[in-house]
Amino acid sequence: MGSTRARIAIDAMGGDYAPTEIVAGAIRAQAELDVEVLLVGDPQQIQASIAQHSSSEQLEIVPAQDTIEMHEEPLSGLKRKPNASINVAMQLVKQKRADAVVSAGHSGAAMAAALLRLGRVPGIDRPAIGAVFPTQVAGKPVLILDVGANVDCRSKFLEQFAVMGSIYSQYVLAVSDPKVGLLNIGEEASKGNELALRTHQKLQENPQISFIGNAEGRDVLSGRFDVIVCDGFVGNVLLKFAEGVGEIILQILKEELPQGLGGILGTALLKPNLKRIKQRIDHAEHGGGLLLGVAGICIISHGSSQAPSIFNAIRLAKEAVDNQVLERIVSGTKTTAAQTTEVE
Repeated sequence: MGSTRARIAIDAMGGDYAPTEIVAGAIRAQAELDVEVLLVGDPQQIQASIAQHSSSEQLEIVPAQDTIEMHEEPLSGLKRKPNASINVAMQLVKQKRADAVVSAGHSGAAMAAALLRLGRVPGIDRPAIGAVFPTQVAGKPVLILDVGANVDCRSKFLEQFAVMGSIYSQYVLAVSDPKVGLLNIGEEASKGNELALRTHQKLQENPQISFIGNAEGRDVLSGRFDVIVCDGFVGNVLLKFAEGVGEIILQILKEELPQGLGGILGTALLKPNLKRIKQRIDHAEHGGGLLLGVAGICIISHGSSQAPSIFNAIRLAKEAVDNQVLERIVSGTKTTAAQTTEVE
């Protein structure tokens, strides 16, 4: 591509605060992360948002006429609007003009556009969205997947999620030997529904992963597991619940801090600690989820993402590009596909 820096295409029109907050996060990312940003969307609106900043950063704008609205059905919307910002952003990756895509817009449309424009990684039946959660062990996050791409799953899908999650955990989260768990209603191998029982056996027999058993709900944030797999229905509920708990904790901290002059002094002394707490539990600090299993790097951010979250989403995209996550998943899933000969 003529550059050693990662080139990240941003769906500038996607999200509740687009394009203002998207642009603000992109400007900061290009300045601090050593990446090149391509803002995809309405040039006039994007330029007006850029003009609100005094930054000297020169961001490339790629015109796109339309946006997929949140109420639209993904596939029909993408077909009616071939020049929608998410379509154009994905096309940039397909044409190798960009290394990754970041979108805070319609998540279903982002996934559909990735599948239509980029296709699946060979050997992967369904892509999955992976989200990083904090745990009670400082500096030890856990990767949960799927958190929304697939409401219904088969056991071989969950096995593929485990392989992809292990690769991501190892090369991006720097876990030397990721411990994998299956989200279930009990620790025993005999617990759960038919899907859980079949999946448990597959994970136990897969030599590519370090499967250590079932993970109950209370185990998710314990730090015992590095990767936990589940279907997208349960994973999305878990994700939204965790986000809600994080927001409540931050609100309680604000309300319970002492008031008055003494409170101001006390808060000032606690500021570094409070900042670290926010970094560990605020979903905005994690940027979004990586869509694993498509033939390109795609980060799906929360629809309510503001500048800090967009900045962190771009950081995630850069880390995935720099650590060759896609290439490693392609290599790893070839092995899984070769091992899987039976049809469910």
